Amino acid sequence: MNELLFKSEEQNGISLHVLPTEKFKTNTIMIHIELPLTESFVTKGALLPNVLQRGSEKYPEPAMLQRHLNSLYGAIFSASVMKRGEKQIIQLYLEIANEKFLSDARPLLEEGVQFLGEILTRPLLENGAFSEKFVALEKDALAKRIEGLIDDKMRYANQRVTEEMCKEEPYRLLAYGVKEEIPQVTARDLYDFYKEILASYPVDIYVVGDVKQEGVAALIDKHLTLSRTGIKEVPPTEYKKEVVKENVVVEEMQVSQGKLNIGMRTQINYADDQFIHLMMYSGVLGGFPHSKLFTNVREKASLAYYAVSQLESHKGLCMIMSGIETENYEKAVEIIKQQLEMMKRGEISDLELNQTKATLSNQLRESRDSAVAMVNMDYNGRLNGRLRSLEEMLDGISGTSKEDIARVAQQVEIDTIYFLRGKGEAK
Repeated sequence: MNELLFKSEEQNGISLHVLPTEKFKTNTIMIHIELPLTESFVTKGALLPNVLQRGSEKYPEPAMLQRHLNSLYGAIFSASVMKRGEKQIIQLYLEIANEKFLSDARPLLEEGVQFLGEILTRPLLENGAFSEKFVALEKDALAKRIEGLIDDKMRYANQRVTEEMCKEEPYRLLAYGVKEEIPQVTARDLYDFYKEILASYPVDIYVVGDVKQEGVAALIDKHLTLSRTGIKEVPPTEYKKEVVKENVVVEEMQVSQGKLNIGMRTQINYADDQFIHLMMYSGVLGGFPHSKLFTNVREKASLAYYAVSQLESHKGLCMIMSGIETENYEKAVEIIKQQLEMMKRGEISDLELNQTKATLSNQLRESRDSAVAMVNMDYNGRLNGRLRSLEEMLDGISGTSKEDIARVAQQVEIDTIYFLRGKGEAK
């Protein structure tokens, strides 16, 4: 397989990863800042990218910033925050046209790097701190975003089962922070936090496109220089935890459809040798329309509007999510547990095995058509201390047997069952 590989180097305390490829007519630049997921960091970490993308010293208003992006042949820019295991990641993203495909000889790649340098290293300041106006607007928007979680009952239930499972673990925290902490964050607090993380926490810059590594490195050196001190190591995610007993949590709310979410611990993460077998486990269990949960809970028993499973590969969790009528709760839990026992016994049909292999493999192959997907695969490997090539993953999927899946299944244990039911409905 003609595999595309990132070329990596350390440069002024920054890890630079370049993937030269002629697959795309645009160049993609992504900056990741890796932080520990802690109560003292998480709210400021969620606010910071939103404040940065509002404007800079050179583009002090959002409208000015957008006009400049439009002048770069409609470059796409965003700043966001995400959770990867017990790490919070701040991400800046820019997709910009490759000048090789334009009649204009304008150096767009350099202008793109320069723009990101402007956003990241020269923010709009007032009296030695971030703009009070920008910070106030983003604090209000962040509070509304956290409050709005309750309106999406599927996401709300998934967050609640996570909080119950991980009460004593950083993973319980939302990537968007803690609502009660938002009012305490001042423009100066946030600016001090910004200076600290740019100086001391891991920064990875990815560039994908028809570029040369030496040229990219020179542009980063010219336009994206950070004042780096001793780089702190972010603690690895703790993913091995014994399940002492099965925890059941029932809550009531005005909902038209009950949400049954089951959180399970697998004791396996992305770096483990068994991880690809775990991907297959989740796929056979509930990853696709041919999977056991969909077929047996939703289709045959007609107990659920949806029934799926998904992995958190960094933390080693497998989550089952379903929407059911309240009166079907006990029967749904019973049938879901039957599927888990079948997995432990290796009772997997050839159709389930082969369709899961085909679907997972196709999903992975499709990642080669997306610069963002290729960056995510590489970065996930770096966060977990094990880089996995696409070829390695495809070979692993192809070689997975029912016995391999059963061995993984025997390690999977239910930690928490969470049920969100309608108010006043019969228990």
